[in-house]
Amino acid sequence: MLGFILKFILTAVLVYGLSMVLPGVVLTGFGGAAILVLVLGVLNAVVKPVLKILGFPITVLTLGLFLLVINVIIVKLADFLMSSFDVDGLLNALLFSIALSVVNAVVDLVVD
Repeated sequence: MLGFILKFILTAVLVYGLSMVLPGVVLTGFGGAAILVLVLGVLNAVVKPVLKILGFPITVLTLGLFLLVINVIIVKLADFLMSSFDVDGLLNALLFSIALSVVNAVVDLVVD
């Protein structure tokens, strides 16, 4: 349980840092970052598997690059659902999703 809480806090801190570094990504405060981590977790658990199943033929044709589009859709959905999180444009959403994937990989390496 402690590992989960540590991962959550580290991810929220790093997401807040990403919002300060990346252009076109606005996040209001650390509380907004914590809520964003929760929203992205729920979207990744519920919506992403459905999108993967529906987009499987396109994913095969593009050799997996369509998964980046699915990540952008998840980030834009979080943008739509949250008033404290704003991403301007698809390119900024793509950069944010790639950076978030890297951050999650680093957090997983550090905590596990």
